[in-house]
Amino acid sequence: MRLWLISTIIGRLLQYFSIALFIPALYSMKTSTSDAIPYFTTFFIGILFGKILKSNYPTTKNVHRTEAMVIVSGTWLMISLVASVPYCFMGMSFFDAFFESMSGLTTTGATIITDFSYYNDSFYLWRAMTQWFGGLGVISIFVVILPKFGIAGRQLFFAESSSAPSEEVDDFFLTGTRYIWMFYTILTLTCALLLFSAGMNFFDSLLHALTTLAAGGFSPNPQSIMGYDSPTIEWILIVFMMMAGASFPLQFKIFSGDIQLAFKDVELKLYLLSLVIGGCLLGLMLGGGIDNLRTGLFQSASLISSTGFASVDYNFWNDSLKGVLIAIMLVGGCAGSAAGGAKVIRLYLAGQHIFTELKKSLFPEALFNIKFNERSLPIELLRTTFNLVALYIFTYVFVALVLCILGNDLIISFSASLACVGNIGPAFNELGPMGSFASISNTSKIVLIFGMWVGRLEIVTVMALFHPIAWRNFQIHYKEPKQSRVKKRRGKRKKARHNEKEEMRTNIENEQKNSEN
Repeated sequence: MRLWLISTIIGRLLQYFSIALFIPALYSMKTSTSDAIPYFTTFFIGILFGKILKSNYPTTKNVHRTEAMVIVSGTWLMISLVASVPYCFMGMSFFDAFFESMSGLTTTGATIITDFSYYNDSFYLWRAMTQWFGGLGVISIFVVILPKFGIAGRQLFFAESSSAPSEEVDDFFLTGTRYIWMFYTILTLTCALLLFSAGMNFFDSLLHALTTLAAGGFSPNPQSIMGYDSPTIEWILIVFMMMAGASFPLQFKIFSGDIQLAFKDVELKLYLLSLVIGGCLLGLMLGGGIDNLRTGLFQSASLISSTGFASVDYNFWNDSLKGVLIAIMLVGGCAGSAAGGAKVIRLYLAGQHIFTELKKSLFPEALFNIKFNERSLPIELLRTTFNLVALYIFTYVFVALVLCILGNDLIISFSASLACVGNIGPAFNELGPMGSFASISNTSKIVLIFGMWVGRLEIVTVMALFHPIAWRNFQIHYKEPKQSRVKKRRGKRKKARHNEKEEMRTNIENEQKNSEN
């Protein structure tokens, strides 16, 4: 564990992220120069803090898995802290600002705002940008880092191999990741243009596009999408929320011409099937008809993708409908998307593992071969996936019980836990889609901040750091590699021999000159 390398990389990432603060700063200057002060101040804080974290030691591409976990976990925390500074300038307490910032960067969408008219447009722009960058970060983790640990669901997106992950994270996926980021950006702009053409003003269109593709759900409207009262806008968002919850690497391949993948990929088919069944079931339970079907599909797409937009206040729905909503929340999106939750592929593989174990109990000597997308899966991968799903459930329950102990009622505790650990956003009762998390205590907010952070980073990424093994061979300062030290010693000896030869040559020449004289 090389702390100097971890600190350096986190410092650099923090400095890169701080550059984004220029966008809301410049935007706010069109109304008042003073409105830009929070963003310029936060920019300098981020640059300075990143400079402190950075060291002058050489960096390396060979980042070990434990170091990568610390880098990812630490970066999310540090950036969330820096991103909360503008909120503090605008009157929020530290806990509220940190909650709002973590909710944005984890693409959760839970908010503590009660009076939306109090804040200016630059505030909502920065708030939406944190979710968009958070979505980019999530995709990067799934495509570059987690597959190398064997905890991403699919082992590899661009390599048709299921071999064991190596101990180091290399730049194998970086070229493909750049294309996926471009694809993510193009989809965002397309969504913004379609929303604008549907009657939403340009600023709101841009903000909703940023938070839709990130599966975030922040809206500048206190009534979320219900406040626009537009069926066209709802249908557009249904499509893009569905895309936000699907695997971006898979979508990139499909749009690149490999259309057959859309019909072959098991996870995508299960995801779309769950979305449609959930939406149609809600529509029928609401009374049927095209309007109720649209409402059902909207809420199904919003919750299964963990976006968190609302076209109705489902707090007024009966318990049967809320039960369906909870079932949809538990499913989650696809691996490689910006969605939260346990992910469809993990639930599918966990179910396959349970079914296989049941068959083994009946036929102990039989051999069972489980396939996914026409590829045989090793039993170790199934066990790992099952353990991860179990860890998700344990985290849901643990966070909910802690909230109960802190004095929150049962419904709020369990729905808030599901909403935050699953990075969904709205819960039930006063924490519902038209409500706010402002009413809960600061201690409860800290618990939910932890839940959002852990849930966004796939739980294992954070939890593994609490094991003592992760901190073996702890290095605070840079230690030169042994090979480099050997090379230096060889170089010094070679230089010493060269100097001796030069000195002898000089002495001989001087003696010859003296003899001639």
